[in-house]
Amino acid sequence: MLTAGELAGLIVAMGWAILVCFLAMVLVKLARLLRETTKLVSDLNDRVVPLLEDMSMTVNEANRQLVTVEAITRDVKQVSGHAAKLSAVTQTIFTGPLIRASALSHGVRRAIEARRNPRGGRRR
Repeated sequence: MLTAGELAGLIVAMGWAILVCFLAMVLVKLARLLRETTKLVSDLNDRVVPLLEDMSMTVNEANRQLVTVEAITRDVKQVSGHAAKLSAVTQTIFTGPLIRASALSHGVRRAIEARRNPRGGRRR
């Protein structure tokens, strides 16, 4: 039969064997997790690089379009300024004579009324 010391040694050895088996299982699972993570990162890298290239091309195209829009905006601003100047010139050309013609017609109308009504009274 086993002595108490041998029995204690056997229990300790079995405990160590169970601990080593448990740690071996943990290490195997950890290795599997690391392999899967490495594969996932590799797949992600394969997908991200084309996406970044596409995004870079999109940003470059957007910048090119913004330059075009800026040129269009500048031209519209210039045309708007010319239209405002043309409107001011048109207003100056037509309103002066129009006011004079209106004043002349008003004066002629008053003169005609004064001739029709010699008493100086106004008709309404």
